[in-house]
Amino acid sequence: MKKYFTIIVERDPESHWLVGEVAELPGCYSQAPDLPTLEANMREAITAYLKVAEPEEPLPDFVGTWRVEVTA
Repeated sequence: MKKYFTIIVERDPESHWLVGEVAELPGCYSQAPDLPTLEANMREAITAYLKVAEPEEPLPDFVGTWRVEVTA
């Protein structure tokens, strides 16, 4: 069975590497210097996460993102 996951990608300001986080899997992260490598790393991280996840535990559904402007 195929499952789809949402990857949130940010650039680390110090290393300039890309950091990926799986929205539906709390604590599932990886990093890489470019998108193709990040995709491979994220697939590996998701596979490892799912191997140790509790099978009865439901995964949250990703809803979306938005940007909010605030005065700092």
